[in-house]
Amino acid sequence: MTTSEPNSAHRESTLSVAMVQMNSGDSVVRNVIDALAGIDRAAATGARLVVLPEVWTYLGADEGIRDAAEPIPGPLTDQLAGRARQYGIYLHIGSIYERVEGEPRLFNTSVVYDPQGAEIARYRKIHLFDVDLDAAAAYHESATIAPGEEIVTFDLDGISIGLAICYDLRFPELFRILALRGADVIILPAAFTLATGKDHWEPLLRARAIENSVYLIATNQVGQHPPGLWCYGRSMVVDPWGLVTAQATDQPTVLTSQLDLDRVRQVRRQVPSLSNRLPDRYAWPEIAVPLGPKRSRLRHR
Repeated sequence: MTTSEPNSAHRESTLSVAMVQMNSGDSVVRNVIDALAGIDRAAATGARLVVLPEVWTYLGADEGIRDAAEPIPGPLTDQLAGRARQYGIYLHIGSIYERVEGEPRLFNTSVVYDPQGAEIARYRKIHLFDVDLDAAAAYHESATIAPGEEIVTFDLDGISIGLAICYDLRFPELFRILALRGADVIILPAAFTLATGKDHWEPLLRARAIENSVYLIATNQVGQHPPGLWCYGRSMVVDPWGLVTAQATDQPTVLTSQLDLDRVRQVRRQVPSLSNRLPDRYAWPEIAVPLGPKRSRLRHR
């Protein structure tokens, strides 16, 4: 789903954002209570946009993932749409496990609701996290999750916003396409692991922001979750120059930030790399060279 191009004549110059950093576990009931409380706290800050983290309804053993999945629309998303309507906010629900009739696997799906509670964007995570970090940390998201197929932007008060999820951060092609489609802001909910996050989370966010002269809103999970794995936390906002303008503590919290959209235009004038592209000079290799071990589909998180 991609909305029409924003009307620059009615574009807001600022955007107030609140990010709900969570420590989800394997109790869907507890996670929903925590998320709704986080939305309540975030809305109380006066934020126009509230963002939850990735797969916050369930972080636990693989065998519980399907039971935690929901149809969209469904009872949970109806409740979230109601919160958006109650507070008159744009609500990005982070991502949840989406169950689709006839699809044996699930989707890792983001939805955005407008202040009237209407769905205005839906994005299914394209890049799936299939890695073996070491003997103690193997992640095979494709065992339970099917990849999405569509790149998505939407309009918020005349501001074009792109959508991505967690592991997508490692694929600069997606972010470049979002920027070329007009995105000034990209939202990235995540459950970024501690093992990789301590070295890669901030550098990758700053790189994607610098490369595309966009704001990055990155809402992460934090702390330990079953069966003994850890998420890095450090939710943050990165501006188009690559500066971290807001960063969360290492615990569940609500982080707020004020985005200055004039900053996007200023940086793109100073460093016009998007305008200086030479797409006719770029070509993908006709034969892909194997760059790593064959992907397996064993287990997720």
